[in-house]
Amino acid sequence: MNTPLSPPGAVRNDGSSVQIGALVPLTRPGWVEAGRHLLAGLELAVREVNDAGGIVGRPLELVVRDTAADPQRAAAAVDELARLGVAALAGEYHSVVARAAAARADALGLPFLCSSAVLDALTEQPAEWVARLAPAQSHGWRIYADFLLGAGHRRIAVAADSSVYWASGARVLRDHLAPRGGTVIELDMRALTPAAVCDELAGNRATALLLLVGYPEPAVSIVRSVRRDKRLAEIMIGAPAGQPEFAEWAALLGGDSAAIPFLRYLPERLSPLGARVETALRERLAEAPSFVAFEGYDTVAVLTDVLRSHGADRARTAGSWARVAVEGTRGQIRFSRAPGISVWQWAWPPVQVVDRDPAEPDRFRILHAG
Repeated sequence: MNTPLSPPGAVRNDGSSVQIGALVPLTRPGWVEAGRHLLAGLELAVREVNDAGGIVGRPLELVVRDTAADPQRAAAAVDELARLGVAALAGEYHSVVARAAAARADALGLPFLCSSAVLDALTEQPAEWVARLAPAQSHGWRIYADFLLGAGHRRIAVAADSSVYWASGARVLRDHLAPRGGTVIELDMRALTPAAVCDELAGNRATALLLLVGYPEPAVSIVRSVRRDKRLAEIMIGAPAGQPEFAEWAALLGGDSAAIPFLRYLPERLSPLGARVETALRERLAEAPSFVAFEGYDTVAVLTDVLRSHGADRARTAGSWARVAVEGTRGQIRFSRAPGISVWQWAWPPVQVVDRDPAEPDRFRILHAG
């Protein structure tokens, strides 16, 4: 008796899956909502790949590890996933965590496509094994600084936590604003309470306060304190790192969540592919998808293209970054060596400055694009 042929696009179920390791913050102190959106995008894309025949007939499988915003935990997960034989790594949202993962992946010779982290120096030395979809911090935050200048802000206070990521962001802002007549006043959140921040703002004549701090705290408490201080009625609060992107922000702050400009990485109008994916992500998440969910989807789209073209060989995957040309949800994805960036970089995804509309906090207003 002849065995019937598999239909076109069928995936073999003989256990020979092609595995991708996924690094995602799913527990505190990680930004759990960002992790949930990132994972939703990754999982949706994997499902669609398998519905379309997998990787040359082999199913694509995600092997997910929770980083919990812990660099050491992420590095250990990279070691484990390398031993398990994954073809590549994907994901991660937190920059300091992605930096630890990227260094370890590059040392082990394991391809890593970073979805969301933006820190310019993702690796200390130029890395052949690492590529990134998110724009570098220096690119996006300069666009944010241009928005501030265009809105008339020249004296800008930053409430800053202590970390490589926040220090890098403050430096980008200062370097871009100073030659254009702007001043950055740094408020050290290791020493100040939210009430003390209000006192500092009242005394230094800043017209804008940027939240370079953790989420939900102390960001939420700072917003509440500033909004309730009558001395600060005219001050603009901004959050370039994107804290207001997620529904939890609006749930925690209510009306105070609006009119706080932040960066997101979406085009003004989605392509037909982007619109289809948005609908599927909305159904999966039971809420509007953030740009982070699109980053997750695009990550798998790129890795699928590479794996279908070159197989699951790690060296061939890493050697193909320069030849990638994939239609993603937010535009054509290609990687290059951008000046000052140590990894293969999509230069650049679309960048917007948006806020929540005070009249309708669930609706976003595009204020500036770069």
